[in-house]
Amino acid sequence: MADGYLEKRYEEVFGRGARKTVVRHASLESIMEKNRSYRGYQKDFEVKREMLERIVAVNAKIASAKNQQALRFKLVTRDTGADFIVQNIKLGGLLPELHLPFPDTEPNAFIIICGTVPENKFVDIDLGIAAQSMLLKATEMGLNGIMIGAFNKAKITEAFQLPYEPLLLLAIGKGCETIKLQPVDEGEKLAYYRDEHGVQYVPKIRWEQLLIP
Repeated sequence: MADGYLEKRYEEVFGRGARKTVVRHASLESIMEKNRSYRGYQKDFEVKREMLERIVAVNAKIASAKNQQALRFKLVTRDTGADFIVQNIKLGGLLPELHLPFPDTEPNAFIIICGTVPENKFVDIDLGIAAQSMLLKATEMGLNGIMIGAFNKAKITEAFQLPYEPLLLLAIGKGCETIKLQPVDEGEKLAYYRDEHGVQYVPKIRWEQLLIP
């Protein structure tokens, strides 16, 4: 190809002097570092159904134990019952004195993950893969979230007329907290905690110590 061909074609399309835009995608590692469990969200940011649909869409591409694909998803926004879910969940089990989420920081969108077959180890494998993949997608989109296992299954099943058992909830929104990873040695305390400024620290065992000699 002749020297300067691409530059000349660029100028023909975008005009002389136009600046080239280089699109840089976040690395998987950086997305994983940002993918923290948020228990407080910006009240003025509303998560739309279309955003939740993009997040759930990753399930058509991820792995599934025995390829059974037994999970189904109910999308809930501010207009379709998010407030009801907030009343039937518990957040911050290790910080009960804070009564999280704080007023006006409640999430306004959820994904209810249900199982179409009785829960077993293969369903649980899929559940972990799906939940993590969806939260990574949310993070890539500039959103935040958290997995919620402490919720009133009976009330949520009835309220949303779910045909399947709800196994896990994902809250989705724009986080309004500061969360930092704290490297620790094996044997140290692993409970997350907050300092006097409200910064939450999440202890993580150094990866080298996760290896079996």
